[in-house]
Amino acid sequence: MATQILMPALSPTMEEGTLAKWLVKEGDTVKSGDIMAEIETDKATMEFEAVDEGIVGKILVAEGTAGVKVNTPIAVLVEEGEDASAVPAAAAPKANAAPKEAAPSPTPAAPTAATAPAPAKGAGARVFASPLARRIAAEKGIDLTGISGTGPHGRIVKADVEGAKPGAAAAVSAEPAPVKAAPAIATGATADTVKKMFADRDYTEVALDGMRKTIAARLTEAKQTIPHFYLRRDVQLDALMQFRATLNKQLEGRGVKLSVNDFIIKACANALQAVPDCNAVWAGDRILKLKPSDVAVAVAIEGGLFTPVLRDAHQKSLSALSAEMKDLAGRAKTKKLAPHEYQGGSFAISNLGMMGVENFDAVINPPHGSILAVGAGVKKPVVNAAGEIVVATVMSMTLSVDHRVIDGALGAAFLKAVIENLENPMSMLA
Repeated sequence: MATQILMPALSPTMEEGTLAKWLVKEGDTVKSGDIMAEIETDKATMEFEAVDEGIVGKILVAEGTAGVKVNTPIAVLVEEGEDASAVPAAAAPKANAAPKEAAPSPTPAAPTAATAPAPAKGAGARVFASPLARRIAAEKGIDLTGISGTGPHGRIVKADVEGAKPGAAAAVSAEPAPVKAAPAIATGATADTVKKMFADRDYTEVALDGMRKTIAARLTEAKQTIPHFYLRRDVQLDALMQFRATLNKQLEGRGVKLSVNDFIIKACANALQAVPDCNAVWAGDRILKLKPSDVAVAVAIEGGLFTPVLRDAHQKSLSALSAEMKDLAGRAKTKKLAPHEYQGGSFAISNLGMMGVENFDAVINPPHGSILAVGAGVKKPVVNAAGEIVVATVMSMTLSVDHRVIDGALGAAFLKAVIENLENPMSMLA
């Protein structure tokens, strides 16, 4: 029986995407796990793999097409001897393809007729799962009837079973939980209103791509709904700079060169362990306190930014953090990060010091509890412990804090721990 292949939601914020490239053509036979296409989302270019076996009967969306809405039919998969043209245009899709290595969305959109949660799975109920998910479940001894799928139409995919424990079954409610409406976001003046203001001036109109739309929506939400407050401290970097130079000389043969940012990441990761109440996120009606230090780091790319997450950063060496950060930043610039590599974390770092900015205030990336804005190290006169005026390299840092998650004294304790790590860099090797 012919089935439609739909444009999938490859990230939590994706509403539409660009079908960048087809890797199959009409008449090709595909099986589960074969890569069918490359799709550009608001954050990355991802591979799109087949879930079921069949023949590509008809390609409905040409490669290079932008603005393809999620759940729009993009191709038809048929069985041997079947005619793709016989499939009704409005037929309800039975199967889809799945994003390779796609992570489950932490903030699902409100259900629609096409995306509403499937009924709870009970004894004897049919389980919808991709062949790859079934194979992994069989290998790990996992009962699929207790797992909620995050794939198209509730289908269980690879990401759903990889983190499950053998024999464990998630509790499934008989009725889906009510979805709370998101707070209304003020949008300001319309495009036509603004354009009329500049009707007599020369300008170039730049359409927003998916990434820019997402950044605009999330940061507007952040400033309107998160009660920010700010804590500012200076840190003296001379001891760190000397220690870094010594380490880099010792690491020359290994091809490793530590940056100041690597030390900042490690200092923050350790501080989250020292002040665990700051290792937290806002979850609507509660606070989630994390145990590992998962540190997000802002990476500027053309047209926007990513915040790849260094997981378990407190457990990693400076050289390991440096190598991982270089890899993540490099792939961020080419939009090759998978969703699980830029989602999560409780805390973020935004460093504009390398661009000469001495201090600034960063906007919290929800649901994070805080973000650290890092400025440039500048030589300044300071008074030392002996009361003498000396020249020191001083760096300004501003911690933006969500007051719903972290109170002032708690945020101050965290920032103090970060500074103590940076001003005593050898302690970070312990």
